Amino acid sequence: MALDGTQRVDWVDTAKGFCIIFVVMMHSTLGVQNAAGAEGWLGLVVEFARPFRMPDFFMISGLFLARVIDRPWRTYLDRKLVHFAYFYVLWLTIQFAIKAPMMAGEVGYGGALAQYLLAFVQPFGTLWFIYMLPVMFVITKALHATRLPWQLVLAGAALLQIAPIATGSVLIDEFASRYVFFYAGYILAPQAFRLAAWAQDHLAPAFAGLLVWGVINGWLVFAGYADLPVVSLALGAAGALAVILFSAGLTRLSLNGFLRVCGEHSIVIYLAFFFPMAATRIILLKTGIITDIGTISALVTAAGVIAPLILFWAINRVNFGHFLFRRPAWARLETDPPRRGAAQAAE
Repeated sequence: MALDGTQRVDWVDTAKGFCIIFVVMMHSTLGVQNAAGAEGWLGLVVEFARPFRMPDFFMISGLFLARVIDRPWRTYLDRKLVHFAYFYVLWLTIQFAIKAPMMAGEVGYGGALAQYLLAFVQPFGTLWFIYMLPVMFVITKALHATRLPWQLVLAGAALLQIAPIATGSVLIDEFASRYVFFYAGYILAPQAFRLAAWAQDHLAPAFAGLLVWGVINGWLVFAGYADLPVVSLALGAAGALAVILFSAGLTRLSLNGFLRVCGEHSIVIYLAFFFPMAATRIILLKTGIITDIGTISALVTAAGVIAPLILFWAINRVNFGHFLFRRPAWARLETDPPRRGAAQAAE
């Protein structure tokens, strides 16, 4: 079951799995390259995915919003704000507990505490996505209540994405850059599902379209045009559509098993990948067993994806530690929340 109680959709989970792997790959590859002072072949893949990696993640996050947006505010805030706030605060605290000794050595424990408190208004590190999502959920419901024409809201969000907004605030800058994709996922969800159905019935033209898109996306990225206004918006939208085609096609061919599992547990991977990623990077670079930077980046990516899944499996196996990925009763606004299985992830 999905977070809002709707049935899971295989191609959507596949798309989520694709996106979360590319997110982990980006952080892993850039971390390895920065630590090693050299670039590797996986960096080319990361660069190719840059225009659509996060736009598609936000688009997918909005797909099922129409089914829940008319719920009472209390229920809506519990599912769409308190839910993510719990995991943000919990995993922010875990990350700072791990990093505090190193940070204290640089800025003192007072400085480390100041950085921790700042993270409540300036999203911290890899956690910015789950900080941003509830903001978008709440703003979208508020806009829905105003009955503004969706075309006007979508156009305004597109203008925000095109505008050169760079305030230094992660919240403001990322909202301006990403909201159009989230809102498009919400308002154009029926079209997205029709596109996926078409792709599954027309695999040959769907994959031919993917090939054409890949050539154009790659050319614009490596020619240095991907960050231009309008071009960036177009590439983000086209990339999101491409991921739908790709995920729907893989699902139709039953080649989506691992990606679907990653998508079903995408928040588990997103919350917990930072530690195995960092540990694997340090071990591989320190030991020097492998010298190819691209291969090291790929292994670090694999560790960042697989280790959280193993942790989640182990938690369910020993029946302890569920609070890491499932909200306890005290962290809810609803007095009678829906029953959830002990093995269910935070999604």
